[in-house]
Amino acid sequence: MQRAFLAIAAFSLLATSAVAQDHALVLTGVGRFAIFADAASITPDGDGVRMRSLQVSEEDMAIGDVAYSGGWSWWRFDCAAQTADRLDFASLRADGVEGPITPTKSSPYAIAPGGDAAELAAVACGAEVGSADATTAADAVRIGRERMKD
Repeated sequence: MQRAFLAIAAFSLLATSAVAQDHALVLTGVGRFAIFADAASITPDGDGVRMRSLQVSEEDMAIGDVAYSGGWSWWRFDCAAQTADRLDFASLRADGVEGPITPTKSSPYAIAPGGDAAELAAVACGAEVGSADATTAADAVRIGRERMKD
């Protein structure tokens, strides 16, 4: 009986995780990378908010036999104090596999106007939440690369 309960609990957790993979990717900037804010990931965090972002490279980057199209990062923003903290980076392989996750060792910093953190914070803090440009990482890679060619 206990094993059945644990199996059901594990399945529920997996099902919940799958639902959490829905994205609302808003293109916030195009420069060296195309940067997307995942509006679906915005969650309160103490006196701030957390949000995930996706950066897409213009072309796949090959490391050994593996091609990478960009990477995901969790950010924490203090909207009142106007600070940002990039918490980690997880590579995104061209085949859609994420990871490994590497924590960053930086401290929160003041958001500089016009930078990637400012553009992401505008979405995370609710100043600019437009409609999603993509709902999957694959679509974001395609859209980001198209925009980088413009």
